[in-house]
Amino acid sequence: MHQYLAFDGSGIDGGLFGSITGIARDTRWLNTPMHLWTNAGLAVFAVLMVLGFLRARRRDTAAMTLALAAPVAVVGAFAVAEVAKKLVAEVRPCYSVPHAYFVDACPVRTDYAFPSGHTTTAAATVAALWLLDRQLAKIAIGFALLEGFSRVYLGDHYPHDVLGAVVLAVPVAYLVSKVLGRSAQPVVARLRTGTLESVLTNRRGAHAAR
Repeated sequence: MHQYLAFDGSGIDGGLFGSITGIARDTRWLNTPMHLWTNAGLAVFAVLMVLGFLRARRRDTAAMTLALAAPVAVVGAFAVAEVAKKLVAEVRPCYSVPHAYFVDACPVRTDYAFPSGHTTTAAATVAALWLLDRQLAKIAIGFALLEGFSRVYLGDHYPHDVLGAVVLAVPVAYLVSKVLGRSAQPVVARLRTGTLESVLTNRRGAHAAR
């Protein structure tokens, strides 16, 4: 019975959704690359966080703490998004506008649309990296924009699902990183001079710490 009570988001920006999926219909040659990217993109964000960690090994404890906090912040933002999904219970576009063009198959009805989980991960990564490494964060922004667009292009989400994910993920990830970046520094400092020194510190790059 719950599935009939789920929220229908097509009245918010269903027209824009149809315009973007119309682009997908007219660029079928791009459908497979976009489908591959939308999931592979998540690995790209993980790689960017790993690069942030490796670069932080040559920096001070504050940077390393932020590097370790980054994945925690992303997981935290994703968890909040999952709670929001259950509370809003917005059905996927394939149920609300079934005659639109869809690249991806329609998921089960209880796999709700708002907010976009993929976009949440992307936006949270940007926010966490912004505190850690602006250069990597700027690269992540470009990939995040592509990730968000792909979710609508493939027909998995409405534009407001993507925008909502950004509005939710950025402050959550930023605050989690900020809080952990300060509170966990004493612990990380001890680890960097203890058993994990070789993992958390690159002595050859210590002179470049900042």
